[in-house]
Amino acid sequence: MDGFGLTEEIRQLRDSVRRFVDEEVVPVEDEVLDRDQAPMLQARMDRAKEQGLWAVGHPESLGGGGLSFMGSVYINEVIGRSRPAAVAMGAHSLQDALTLQRFATEEQRERWLGPLVAGDIFLSLAMTEPEVAGSDPKLMRSVAVPDGDGWRIQGHKWFTSWADRSSVAIVLAKTDPVADLHRQFSAFLVPTDTPGYRVERLLSVMGDRSSPYGEIRLDDVAVSESQLLGQPGEGFRIAQSRLQPGRVLECMRWLGQAERAFELMCSWANLRHSHGSLLRDKGEIQRSVAASAAEIHASRVMTLDTARIMDDGGDARVQTSLVKAFVARMLQDVVDRAIQIHGAAGLSSDLPLERMYRDARSARLYDGPDEVHDMVVARAMLDDLPANAPWS
Repeated sequence: MDGFGLTEEIRQLRDSVRRFVDEEVVPVEDEVLDRDQAPMLQARMDRAKEQGLWAVGHPESLGGGGLSFMGSVYINEVIGRSRPAAVAMGAHSLQDALTLQRFATEEQRERWLGPLVAGDIFLSLAMTEPEVAGSDPKLMRSVAVPDGDGWRIQGHKWFTSWADRSSVAIVLAKTDPVADLHRQFSAFLVPTDTPGYRVERLLSVMGDRSSPYGEIRLDDVAVSESQLLGQPGEGFRIAQSRLQPGRVLECMRWLGQAERAFELMCSWANLRHSHGSLLRDKGEIQRSVAASAAEIHASRVMTLDTARIMDDGGDARVQTSLVKAFVARMLQDVVDRAIQIHGAAGLSSDLPLERMYRDARSARLYDGPDEVHDMVVARAMLDDLPANAPWS
């Protein structure tokens, strides 16, 4: 076991997951990502279930593999080697499943949680809105007004996940405009076939030609009191509860991408001959390799330490913001160096690097842009350095 809880059992499982990703998912990733080959992806999902590799991080009570959060973190590192692998192995729904397990009623869990973990349905998060800055969710304009024993929602959302295939959406809307800013919003579970809920379009997103993100309208959508997720005014709490572990898992998947780019970088440098010697013998190439190795290692240790705090039940809000921005920048830098070392070949779709670069750029925006996370970290340090410094 290492200092962050990597047991031999988790190591062996991680090795099995890596083989599955490299042998089953990587060979078809272009087809899945470019043309949304649902049958091809479904076949991988079925094989993952057959091999006992499906939803290994979900609680056993929900039909998952029962790994601890720390174990899931390690598994997501190798799942991240190929973007479709998260869906192919059921890892994509972990943060939503944990959110429902924590906040949903027994009736809500009975209806949505089992099918979500089994991969039979997808769940959307409808939070970001086009008219206001997505980095400041307090500006959201969607409203839910009381109507008899329920509510009616009016809203306009975009970058709504899995918009074209989800069966239910967690919709955040303002329910109490005079409450404290962080208590004005509530969360609702809205089936996507509810009258008035419609997907207006799928967004064309950098790095993802078969984007699952969409723009949606909620036009006088009627929901009952039983569709309220959590308590009134808990919308922000629920969103943050979902986003914090999700950011750590995402950081580990980004590490998987960076490690794959680093492997390609080293392999090319060892094979390519230019200007009288192998690339590996040139000082500038060596500096790029060394810088990338240092940044990957630093990112990995920071993320694992944040996961350890969360696994122990501690408050990791500052650390989560710290790693989210740092690892996203690391990923972009490492992939950029890998492309530079490959030269023109790195720009070709013959290699995965050009796609990885486009994907890496988006990492610095979703789940909070770099600037917001930097602000959170800086304010915490300036307000109370002894209490908030990760090294204290």
